[in-house]
Amino acid sequence: MFISRLFENPMDASMYLLVIIFSICVHEYMHARAALWQGDSTAAEQGHLTLNPLKQMGIFSLIMLLIIGLAFGSVPVNPDRMKHKYSNAIVSFAGPFANLILFFIFGIFTALAMIKENQNALNMFAVGTQLNFVLFCFNVMPVPPLDGFGILSTFFPKLRNSSSEFINGATLFLFMILLFSFNVIFTVAAIVSNEFVIFSVKKLAPLLS
Repeated sequence: MFISRLFENPMDASMYLLVIIFSICVHEYMHARAALWQGDSTAAEQGHLTLNPLKQMGIFSLIMLLIIGLAFGSVPVNPDRMKHKYSNAIVSFAGPFANLILFFIFGIFTALAMIKENQNALNMFAVGTQLNFVLFCFNVMPVPPLDGFGILSTFFPKLRNSSSEFINGATLFLFMILLFSFNVIFTVAAIVSNEFVIFSVKKLAPLLS
């Protein structure tokens, strides 16, 4: 249970909580912002143009985060109010894209902290780098209700019209695959993050010397 880490290593656990809450809130904010750009003001009208975790994640998600270390967010959208048939794909991708941008930002700050030998900053930014790559990879999976399914179903509308039994069965099957491959996602994220940070250090170090 994640909650035990709060007592065993409160500094690292608190760092993880701050990074994951911030990253999820940015993810959901970008869904709301992209929906507004595409003509759907549903999320904006319901107050989702914010980084407030109580709004973007909710109490239940925050409690889950404290207990098991996993959480989620949710933004209401209405594809019928959007500008064109590809708008829903744009809105769906906006969240994972935000995490990809955060991956690069945290990665650059990790490199800077490494160059400056600031261990506390290094630890926090490194967590942010890896977690945002994990969030990106996880959310682009084509599994309802993840963003990847929203993107896929935009180009294959028949998926949205499939029977609920088929959707539920496919969702359960794919989530089982994800469950058993979660360690793989974290391993890949660690490798990619490390390579990007090393690359950034090589590029930034001469400029700061």
